[in-house]
Amino acid sequence: MLEVDVAVAKVGKYATSESGDTFEMVERPRGGLSFVLADGQRSGRGAKFISNLVSRKAISLLGEGVRDEAAARAAHDYLYAYRGGKVSSTLNIVSILAAKRIVRLARNNPAPLFIALPGGVQVLDGPSQPVGVYEHTEPELTDVPMTGEEVIVVATDGLTSAGVRRGRVLNVPEVLTELCAPGRCPDASEVADVLLDRAMEVDDGRPADDISVLVVAVRPRSTSDEVRRLLVRVPLR
Repeated sequence: MLEVDVAVAKVGKYATSESGDTFEMVERPRGGLSFVLADGQRSGRGAKFISNLVSRKAISLLGEGVRDEAAARAAHDYLYAYRGGKVSSTLNIVSILAAKRIVRLARNNPAPLFIALPGGVQVLDGPSQPVGVYEHTEPELTDVPMTGEEVIVVATDGLTSAGVRRGRVLNVPEVLTELCAPGRCPDASEVADVLLDRAMEVDDGRPADDISVLVVAVRPRSTSDEVRRLLVRVPLR
């Protein structure tokens, strides 16, 4: 018996009033969950408006049972038509397809995805275009079988670009190897928090970009009950 543990940690760009990243989740009509992470062009309120636009379009379709790749294409078509190809947004969709025992990843994002497995960390960094700019844009699709030993990390580019302006590099595979050592099943929240903390550290506590980290951990069930739980913590200004 397996369970899926999901966590998100995000922080806005330093000295910017609003993050340009948007995260959404929805239950699928035939079971399972879908998570959407979008990053609008640039930062601040304008970027937030764009990422909201893209994520709302995708999440509404996913909630109606539309397949991930079709939802990603529709979000692209909508932004492309709305802004005439002049504005972009990255888009990641992560779906827990319980009946098929897979995690489906749809990626319209130059930033890579990371999958920590017992044999090491797999980096999905093939060519991928953001939505909204080019007329014919397709998501990169990857299916990850759920065996109980997967930790999947999806992030906006603020994670992988952290520290670059200061001549530093955040080695995400190295951090994941450290956290997901053999015989250790870290909570998704621990992985998300550590990655965000390390990104903040190499940026000297002043993020050069919005950073959002979504972590999906598949592991053996820790309880025998059928209760679903969701915990959210948001600081208020």
